[in-house]
Amino acid sequence: MRPAHLDLLLSPINKLKGVGPKLENIINKLGIKLNVHFLWHFPYRIIEKKYYENIHDAPINQLVTLKIEVVKHYPSKFRRQPYRVTCLANETPIDIVYFNARHPFVRSVLPVKSIKMISGKLEFFKNKFQITHPSSIENITDIQLLREKEPVYSLTAGLNMKSFIKLSNQVLQSVPDLDEWIDKILIKKYKFTSWKDAVEKLHNPNIDDTYSEKNFYRRRLAFDELFAHQLAICIIRTIDNRKKSISFKSNDKFRNNLIQNLEFKLTNSQLTVLNEIQSDLLSNKQMIRLLQGDVGSGKTIVALISMLTVIEAGYQVTLMAPTSILAYQHFENISKLINKLPIKIDILTGKDKGRGKLDKLKKIKNGDTKIIIGTHALIQEGVDFNKLGLSVIDEQHRFGVYQRMAFNYKGFRPSILVMSATPIPRTLTLAAYGDMNESRLIEKPIGRKPIKTSVLTLKKEKNLLERVGNKIKNSNDKFFWICPLIEESQELDLKAATDRYNSLNKLFKNKVLLIHGQLNEKDKEATMEKFKNEDYRILVATTVIEVGIDIKSATTIIIEHAERFGLAQLHQLRGRVGRNNEESYCILLHKENINGTAKKRLNIMTETNDGFVIAEEDLKIRGPGEILGKRQSGLPSFSVADLSYDGDLLEEAKLNAEKIINNDPKLENNKNLRDLLYIHERDTAIRTLNAG
Repeated sequence: MRPAHLDLLLSPINKLKGVGPKLENIINKLGIKLNVHFLWHFPYRIIEKKYYENIHDAPINQLVTLKIEVVKHYPSKFRRQPYRVTCLANETPIDIVYFNARHPFVRSVLPVKSIKMISGKLEFFKNKFQITHPSSIENITDIQLLREKEPVYSLTAGLNMKSFIKLSNQVLQSVPDLDEWIDKILIKKYKFTSWKDAVEKLHNPNIDDTYSEKNFYRRRLAFDELFAHQLAICIIRTIDNRKKSISFKSNDKFRNNLIQNLEFKLTNSQLTVLNEIQSDLLSNKQMIRLLQGDVGSGKTIVALISMLTVIEAGYQVTLMAPTSILAYQHFENISKLINKLPIKIDILTGKDKGRGKLDKLKKIKNGDTKIIIGTHALIQEGVDFNKLGLSVIDEQHRFGVYQRMAFNYKGFRPSILVMSATPIPRTLTLAAYGDMNESRLIEKPIGRKPIKTSVLTLKKEKNLLERVGNKIKNSNDKFFWICPLIEESQELDLKAATDRYNSLNKLFKNKVLLIHGQLNEKDKEATMEKFKNEDYRILVATTVIEVGIDIKSATTIIIEHAERFGLAQLHQLRGRVGRNNEESYCILLHKENINGTAKKRLNIMTETNDGFVIAEEDLKIRGPGEILGKRQSGLPSFSVADLSYDGDLLEEAKLNAEKIINNDPKLENNKNLRDLLYIHERDTAIRTLNAG
């Protein structure tokens, strides 16, 4: 049960004085639903509005505070005219100006003959002082007015600063003193103040240097948030590890048969990862493992070999891909690899309908089909497995946590192998996938050559087209031509791709195809088949080809307006070539003048082919919010912590959490940590503790 001293903080904001249903809905848009959320909504700057006794000493075009006497109102007669209130500031005339004003409101806040303290930007217009739309008007008796600094918070439509600060202060004045939960050694190391002190200082406009990203008040609260997150993960993992799952016993006949018949030799990295997965599968604990591997590092073959251990033990396996193109590609490749083994494989996507679908579902349910490849259709209602033992999820960042865990309801806690070809920086891995063990493939298949990457300005496009023409005449090479991202607009992306397709088609008649996100899945697949199997040489595409497309004869990718793409996306696109043992090329076309950040991204692409290095650099440049896209990736939503700055704190929080849970798995000697979990809404961990 939640401790009483946290009731106010963890209550909905409608418990605050002055918050009715309408205001509640408005404030909810800021992500503030509980009172504690006010604490994490920090001011983003402070404003100074110095008080001046003499208006002639006050600077023009700056925020000031003045004492005024209201003389007369001049309401606007027409819509576009301003409402003027003539006042005196120590005998000097000054106008207070409103546009589109509600007349009764202005009269009520500035009654004639009243004396007020007013703050706002001082202007000099037509030989007269004026303040337009003052930021605050208060009675002379209100001491708060004499504060020369005020916090400024980000707001939303329908909410003013004065109301917000009043509500925020209600919460801040009720913040309880909580027992310290951070180890004394860490407090000394990072010079942390107490939790309550850090909260109050961050909302206090009179404290200097509280708004820089690396200040130690924010860092204290960032550590708390990361610590709560890591504690929750440790608790859930510890409890989960006590629950029995399937232990897959097999004689490895299928597995060894496949390895012996491969046309290539497995890398040392693949063998290491296979041993890690095999160890998990033989234990009686549920495997939940993240397999990270750079583009073309051979994740799928590792997954397939692991699947065979599970199948030989008498269970079914699934492989879920984010698109039907990728699902069909997996189906085709795996079917070829296992064609000599007595294993039935099928594919299930959203396109399956009618009798054909019913027949597939029947074979899955009775256990005839052992390998089921598919899209998210695999986790829909009506898909029942006979004995599901392992679920492999490809391109995890395209799926949320729900899809990842949904297979738990499709079988008796099947093992889960999550694959990602988008290398994730270590800090993001800890944050998003802390509940998983991690394996990394760090070698390319034997014989693969690094992709040669070069940058070229759009001015040299003519020379590039001549080189493409020569290659088309003198070789069988195929080209990807990627069109630019344009302001997140599919319509504009499509126009750019269509224009490029038309211009290339004039030069290379009947050799060019076009693919984009607005084609239906059937047309996309037909286009890819044509490009793969017929004499088409250039595929013009939007970023629809970013994930998983495997055309081995494509040796060159041209990325137009490469300065508009993020590092990770450029690396993913580059990975569409270099999938055989021939020389491959990536050409980054960019406009003449690009900013420093874009230049840095393009330089990194020419310097390294290592996706893990690129991922770390991308994190530094863009920050965590954009790396994967929070909604898609299942990244936890941090209110205070920023993994671009706080990666060191995350590592520290992880070690500290593991140490505590190893020594005190039920937090019986660390009850103050339950406060921390409640404050950061990790109630699931507490429920797990109570149940476990």
